[in-house]
Amino acid sequence: MKEYKADAVIVGGGIAGIAAAIELMNEGQKVLVIDRDVEEELGGLAKWSFGGMFFVDSPLQRRAGMKDNVDLALSDWLSVADFGENDVLPRQWAEQYVNMCTDHIYRWLTKEHGTKFFPVVHWVERGLYKPGNSYPRFHMVWGTGKGLTDDLIRSMRNHSKASTHLQMVYRHKAEELIIEGGRVVGVTGKDEAADIPFVAKGENVLVATGGMGGNIQRVKETWYKPWGEPPEVILNGSHPYALGDMHDAVERIEGNVTNLDWHWHYAAGVRHPRPKWKDHGLSLVPPKSALWLDYTGKRFGPNPLITAYDTRWTVEEICKQEKKYSWQILNMKIMIKEFAISGSESNESIRDKNLVGFLKDILLGNTKLVNDMINSPDFVTANSLEELVQKMNALQGTDDVKLQHVKDSVLPYDAMIDRGPSFHDDEQLRRIAHARQYRGDKVRTCKFQKIVDPKAMPLVAIRESILSRKTLGGIQTDLGGRVMSKPVNGRSEPIPGLYAIGEAAGFGGGGSHGKGALEGTFLGGCVLTARIAAKTIVDKKL
Repeated sequence: MKEYKADAVIVGGGIAGIAAAIELMNEGQKVLVIDRDVEEELGGLAKWSFGGMFFVDSPLQRRAGMKDNVDLALSDWLSVADFGENDVLPRQWAEQYVNMCTDHIYRWLTKEHGTKFFPVVHWVERGLYKPGNSYPRFHMVWGTGKGLTDDLIRSMRNHSKASTHLQMVYRHKAEELIIEGGRVVGVTGKDEAADIPFVAKGENVLVATGGMGGNIQRVKETWYKPWGEPPEVILNGSHPYALGDMHDAVERIEGNVTNLDWHWHYAAGVRHPRPKWKDHGLSLVPPKSALWLDYTGKRFGPNPLITAYDTRWTVEEICKQEKKYSWQILNMKIMIKEFAISGSESNESIRDKNLVGFLKDILLGNTKLVNDMINSPDFVTANSLEELVQKMNALQGTDDVKLQHVKDSVLPYDAMIDRGPSFHDDEQLRRIAHARQYRGDKVRTCKFQKIVDPKAMPLVAIRESILSRKTLGGIQTDLGGRVMSKPVNGRSEPIPGLYAIGEAAGFGGGGSHGKGALEGTFLGGCVLTARIAAKTIVDKKL
């Protein structure tokens, strides 16, 4: 039996756990961080992320002439969240995030940890049938999620008190919470490297183990029921250790775990060309100029699917089908200009802070990424629609894709482009025109590009599956990050000594996003929940 002792035991070495460790050391606390992964992978899912963060009325927004404000941002958030009357703590956490994010995340990162952001703010989740982001709020870390985690890991390891106040252990799987005298005082588990048990004790325990998006069976079991049965294939775009183990441990001591059917999936998942685990998937940033077709080759409608407006609605539309996957059809010209994948691994020039390489990708297209993915399992190319349909069916092993459906989707769209912008009466073309008005989208969006175009060949078809990513529900916490007990006679109380932060806490309150999200709020939610919980432990305000 290995034994550890500290003032605070943090279970999970993702961005929430790292931020909490920094803040607790600032307050003189001795910290033990327990992580299940190897040391080289410290940082969790954040390390692999694109690195976008949601801020309100930031210096970058002001510089671009945006007049964003807390009231507008909260209105947008609540529109997407669709909270019910009983979602009291989730809504309070949403209000807390919107009010505090710029001062206590953006300025904390830039001033204290050297994090830099790309000067152009991205505009995602703009809203479709209801308001989304009224202004661009997706601030890209220069260095992607890897750069963000590198900054915080460096600050943690180089902390003035790290030599005496920080202990890190890896390949340790926490399994059970220890209660003594009505208070949580530690965790037990297994050192998987040495194959022996361990016990770690402290005055306070912080659960920072992420969500359960890496547990595909569990994702299916908690599938949002109004969407019907879950897809047969769900790709894993989460973390292999995001399994929900500590959610279960919290429930076993009567902690309240809520809203586990609130998921944040992506509609355009493709198989990783070099998978690291079963059904390892990547999330495409779907090209705006591609046509999105159902599994038979019919274009989704009457409102076409197009990225950057409402991710949840897009997933829902795909899941209304008998077979819950989709296709995008485009050509090589569109692919070179617009194709992108969300994540640090697939954005080499931004990740490595290579400005020349980034500008080259913007101006000439990310041909390296295109060439890497074009021969991966979900992509086919052809020189005619007839050949393309044959290859699509061969890839899927069915005859579901009908040539006539594809022609009926592609040819009228191309004909409308030929008639000129004055006669465009297609919603996708209108949205492309609107997107190109914003400089952040103009450079990465084609100007009304036909699909069948001899100058843009070959044709490309991408088979896209639903991809699991983040868990929006989780361990319920109060506004100080304390884990709440299961309600008894309608009342819950904080469990002494136990905190939850980051995705494990549903980014605050067991689901601060509600059923949807405005994007960029995940990394920020990890940082804010961690900082608040650390201050609560030492009885201070952030």
